[in-house]
Amino acid sequence: MKRNLSLLFAGALMGASAVTLVHSVGGFAANAAGSDTYRELAIFGDIFERVRAQYVTPPDDKKLVESAINGMLSSLDPHSSYLNPEAAKDMRVQTKGEFGGLGIEVTMDSELVKVVSPIDDTPAARAGVLAGDLISKIDGDEVRGMSLNDAVDKMRGAVNTPIKLTILREGADKPIELTIVRDIIKVKAVKFRAEGDVGYLKITSFTEKTFDDLMNAIDTIGKDIPNDKLKGYVLDLRLNPGGLLDQAVSVSDAFLDRGEIVSTRGREANDISRFDSRPGDVVNGKPIIVLINGGSASASEIVAGALQDHRRATVLGSQSFGKGSVQTIIPLGESGALRLTTALYYTPSGESIQGKGITPDIKVDQPLPEELQGRDLRRGESDLPGHIKGAEENDEGSGSIAYVPPDPKDDVQLAAALELLRGEKTDPAFPPNPDKAVMNQ
Repeated sequence: MKRNLSLLFAGALMGASAVTLVHSVGGFAANAAGSDTYRELAIFGDIFERVRAQYVTPPDDKKLVESAINGMLSSLDPHSSYLNPEAAKDMRVQTKGEFGGLGIEVTMDSELVKVVSPIDDTPAARAGVLAGDLISKIDGDEVRGMSLNDAVDKMRGAVNTPIKLTILREGADKPIELTIVRDIIKVKAVKFRAEGDVGYLKITSFTEKTFDDLMNAIDTIGKDIPNDKLKGYVLDLRLNPGGLLDQAVSVSDAFLDRGEIVSTRGREANDISRFDSRPGDVVNGKPIIVLINGGSASASEIVAGALQDHRRATVLGSQSFGKGSVQTIIPLGESGALRLTTALYYTPSGESIQGKGITPDIKVDQPLPEELQGRDLRRGESDLPGHIKGAEENDEGSGSIAYVPPDPKDDVQLAAALELLRGEKTDPAFPPNPDKAVMNQ
């Protein structure tokens, strides 16, 4: 078996992202600001002093500056932000796969906190919080006017303490009040089981634990299913919002025997990094079907794109989220950290999925149950205001419905994958032909 790559970079799972970490802010090169820029900064200084001196109630200077910084970063793209010291600490905790809170991935939408997805088996999931829910009040305080960081800080707290959320849900005739008790959120990076003669591997996020958890899952399945009976694996990346870039590389490397996994390209023409696989396939060439949907973003798209381009796996499901940018976490000492989009990543064939997503080899849509009919569960980078326009982005945009039924018996995408692996149905895209792989030259 392959060993995990050394953790050269670390980062955080903040919504849907692939993240790296640098160790200092020194040594960067930038064009010197022109005189016009300094004049604009002087205007900012004048306004700052005017607000401090004349606003109806004395403002908090620290909050004023932090809000100004966040306003600047949010104008760049939806994934750049400032992390104050507390948020930076929380980010470091999250990368370890264990943190305190409710268990929801959130973003900001129309000044409200929008639930991207609840994490399985957490207080939020057990209380009935759903993807797409809008949180309008937290313990009775209006969310409008809060930054995302402020709202997240307010939802976190001591274990075993209650919090009251007011939720706006499409289709509900009035706000929903939920009281949730905070708990330690231990995210299982990989969930697995034997589906008869098929190994099922569900990667929920890319934390520091992901590669090791994946190796443990494969070892366990190998003990549960004799090798001569094992038909192959389903690698489920649906509703996976991303995480650490190096973990996505390690997971891809586990199944690939050679070739490029992903490349990242920054602002300068020579700012290119390429990540290659090493010899050795941990499942010894067993067939793989990768499941994706509108909730598969960033790091999960790196894995799906690498296995698809090398024709190592067949990708089945619906269009992925389409987040092809990499965020670097730049520590600012005692002042926190800067989360800045510094590169776009490209699949082995040289294509950017930014604003486009991964197109499945076999398209299978997951029908919604009656109670969710009419709700907008589509998720996609191209729908985010201010997103970076992708080189491959088209009018159709990225994303698709981000829904997986809680009962596997209702999961038509999983059923289709199992039928293909067992030979009960056939498709020209399965098994994939590695000889038809088209790599970036």
